[in-house]
Amino acid sequence: MQEAPAVYPPESAPDQAAEEKGRHLFAQACEFVAGAGSDAALPPAQLPEIAFAGRSNVGKSSLVNALTGRRTLARVSHTPGRTQQLNFFSLAERLMLVDLPGYGFAAASKAKVAGWTKLMERYLKGRPTLRRVMLLIDARHGIKEADRPIMAMLDEAAVSYQIVLTKIDKVPHAALARCTAATAAEIAKHVAAHPTIHLTSAHDGLGIAALRAGVAALAS
Repeated sequence: MQEAPAVYPPESAPDQAAEEKGRHLFAQACEFVAGAGSDAALPPAQLPEIAFAGRSNVGKSSLVNALTGRRTLARVSHTPGRTQQLNFFSLAERLMLVDLPGYGFAAASKAKVAGWTKLMERYLKGRPTLRRVMLLIDARHGIKEADRPIMAMLDEAAVSYQIVLTKIDKVPHAALARCTAATAAEIAKHVAAHPTIHLTSAHDGLGIAALRAGVAALAS
């Protein structure tokens, strides 16, 4: 199978210097700071923050682990809804990575899901240090109805977000090209969506260097 591009459109791919900057940043210490299940538990808003959002089981924790090169930094589970709080990780004391609970189906009570969903919405709308939301979309399925409310909310709140297609190793090249084109067409209608799409596989490492470069560009 032809190797998938790391970003779309291809001309927005980072150059070698940008990738090296990303590699160097993510090679440094990344430490768990806090797991917040309430507003009071949120850590102080000091460092620039990059949040990772997406449907339950889309691969947020796996992607955070792949970016940092640490297999167990963020907890990975095959059970949807295992991440039930906002998990904060300090990267080189320059950037905060935030692993958000998944939305959609979750193996938890409706009350718990509603609670963490409201907390996540308040965080996304009101966090002053939030630089960008990386919105993860499973490349096997593309943007689904469950994704559109959060996209609309981020548009309304004027919070910058960027689509990251995950699990591209599981998608034939032609199907991936169709999914990428459809995704690009849809985000063109959204005012807060960044036009560059990242294509990634936490399993094979595809697109990880380019995503590191993109995140590093947002660091202080």
